[in-house]
Amino acid sequence: MADVPHLRPKARFIVLEGIDGSGKSSQVAPLVEWLRGCGHAVVACRDPGATPAGDAIRQILLHRQEIPLAPTTEMLLYMAARAQLVSAVIAPALERGAWVVSDRYLPANIVYQGHAGALDPEVVRAVGGIATGGIAPDLVLLLDLDPAAATARMDRPLDRLESRGDQFRHRLRAGYLREAAAAPERFEIVDATADMVTVGEQIRAAVARRLD
Repeated sequence: MADVPHLRPKARFIVLEGIDGSGKSSQVAPLVEWLRGCGHAVVACRDPGATPAGDAIRQILLHRQEIPLAPTTEMLLYMAARAQLVSAVIAPALERGAWVVSDRYLPANIVYQGHAGALDPEVVRAVGGIATGGIAPDLVLLLDLDPAAATARMDRPLDRLESRGDQFRHRLRAGYLREAAAAPERFEIVDATADMVTVGEQIRAAVARRLD
């Protein structure tokens, strides 16, 4: 699979990332609506998910906590879901010139299973290069929030990853900030402590500034 810039001179690929409770998923729909209002064709997706195979894998990864998963098994399941997502949704959308907005992508694996988990982040990154076929986002919007504040926002039953506790969330935040510092040309840190409307304004300003 060819690199993104050669596939799509006008299309853009945006990823929203952040620790659980950061509010990133709630920002996908407003961002998509705004981009469509700007005249862009937009495809929204979530990773893992957005395909039949991805949705089935997502259920195992997040909601079938009675099924034990070794760290490498967990990582490879995420990669399998992502490979299908790229093949069936992301690559075709970019090739036809659409913008893609994804709720999570490869950076999540590098942080969750790498920096905060049991695997070498560089191993996760290398496997991710195979799963994505080299398709990387133009912009990663990292919604940054103190883990204690993020925990306070989660008033629902927790999934497999969310239930790993506050220390895990602290490692997640540190891992995300490390990734952002290593690739400032790709990452934009968004202060997620504000209300949803204000965070949305920050996101739109970042997209307009970075991808205009």
